[in-house]
Amino acid sequence: MDVTQFLRTRHGVATTKSLYAAGLSRRALANGVKNGDISRLHRGVYFTRDADPDVVAAFRADGKLTCVSAARFYGLWTLHDVKDLHLSCSTGLARRRIVHHGQCVHPRHPYLPVAGVADVLLHALRCRPELEALVLVQSAVSQALLSPGFLRSKLPGNRNGRLRATLDLVLPRADSLLEVLAHAHFARAGLRVRMHAEVPGVGEVDCLIEDVLIVELDGGTHFEAKQVKKDHYRNNAGLRGGLVSLHYYYADVVYHPQRMVEEVFAVLRNREAGLFGPFRYIAGPPPS
Repeated sequence: MDVTQFLRTRHGVATTKSLYAAGLSRRALANGVKNGDISRLHRGVYFTRDADPDVVAAFRADGKLTCVSAARFYGLWTLHDVKDLHLSCSTGLARRRIVHHGQCVHPRHPYLPVAGVADVLLHALRCRPELEALVLVQSAVSQALLSPGFLRSKLPGNRNGRLRATLDLVLPRADSLLEVLAHAHFARAGLRVRMHAEVPGVGEVDCLIEDVLIVELDGGTHFEAKQVKKDHYRNNAGLRGGLVSLHYYYADVVYHPQRMVEEVFAVLRNREAGLFGPFRYIAGPPPS
């Protein structure tokens, strides 16, 4: 493997220490610079022309990517794109378009200038709005990178009460970002919600609210004809069992959660008022 190939396995940037450890020589580095294949960022760091700009910026600032800027390196969900770079810098000096975070105290990424996942999540909990931090934590928990209990142990005292309340919304299992957000919105509204509930005749549903209302959160696969047909049959089965179903999509959960919650309450009120009840007794289909 030549120097350029190795650097690309490191997002295009690496220290001389790691380059030498990979068996590359001083001459290989010098030739790479001479040929224009690589450049020297500063003493002890080399990069390619197509290097990851965030990783380059972290090396240049002598810092570690953290919070939302580190999410992609651990495969964590993010709710919104964030333009500013989030770094934990040794100097702590303010820099344009850089959000500085506190010291990293847990093991870092093995070879990139990226904070360890524990520091990434603790920084996010303190920095980002509740739901943005929640989806980061949930995706880490779902990958078994750490537990909510571990994070809770790092957030003692009254001043961290709000952050611990966010951890209370982490689910034992979440298959998508939408499930995390929907559960949070319903729970914060005071609704009793069970996720991944088994409903007789229907199977597993995304949410069962107050044990009477099914809420399904539909992703891209739900537009496929086969899946649409399956969903319709599941809705029929739910209705036969006395359960009403609602379906919501990404835009509903992410951009219009209040409207979604209000609609759920409206359906529950209508059900309580008996508007979905039969107007007469129907014994069954006539004999053939």
